[in-house]
Amino acid sequence: MIALLLALGSSLAYGCADFLGGLGARKAHVLRTVMIAAPASLAVELLLWPVLGASFGAAALGWGAASGIASATAFALLYKTLAIGPMNVLSPVTALMSAALPVGVGLLQGERLATAGLIGLPLALVAVVLVSAGHGTGAARPSRTALLLAFGAGAAIALQLVFLHQAPSDSGVAPLVIGRTVSSAVTLTAAALMRRKLGSERPAYAMSAAAGVLDSLANLMFLLAARSGDLTVVAVLTALYPAGTVLLARGVLAERMHRGQLVGLGTAAVAVSLLALT
Repeated sequence: MIALLLALGSSLAYGCADFLGGLGARKAHVLRTVMIAAPASLAVELLLWPVLGASFGAAALGWGAASGIASATAFALLYKTLAIGPMNVLSPVTALMSAALPVGVGLLQGERLATAGLIGLPLALVAVVLVSAGHGTGAARPSRTALLLAFGAGAAIALQLVFLHQAPSDSGVAPLVIGRTVSSAVTLTAAALMRRKLGSERPAYAMSAAAGVLDSLANLMFLLAARSGDLTVVAVLTALYPAGTVLLARGVLAERMHRGQLVGLGTAAVAVSLLALT
């Protein structure tokens, strides 16, 4: 139950972070947004270090660095995807991709589910699909470029989660600190190399920083959930984060929600209930 609640908390934090990051990327070049979000995330993890502890062994360093590279890629692709929009379609596409790979890794590593879990897991995947399926009459349709970016972002998110899960369970927040340090370095280097292409628009500082803080908290809750539960369950529950993005996009941006998305949200609630019984 603790793993389930942590995974749902991670999902909510990811959804809010994606919404804020996507809005920030509409105001300035996506790298300007990530330049603020990534260091803000690192600051949070450094503050958590003395509280939760960290062990910087070779495995923690290696998997943390790998997750950082994947994280930097995910940041840039995801915020660019959501900036293009529509958020209520593209965010679920990334979520479906981000769930599929960790589930496969978990099953290959020998994880097994009880009967309720065997029903709840595919239901949760169906919920992600329903939230993204069918655009409704008059609703905006994503471009091919936006869809390709969404698939790429989902794959990068999946790799980040898998790499974090592979880090030793006794390493504390070391994988997060290393990962965010690497992602911040990659982001700042890319921004320096592309500085002439970033434009003169000022980024949304508060919005971008808030996105980074929420993303950091989401990573922490995912890491704790994966250490206390099965990766297959935790990854799918975390992948329900588009629910938060979709609802915020509906309330703030007035993006249309269709019946399929509402059914998807209801299906997600049933799936979570079944997984709680596992």
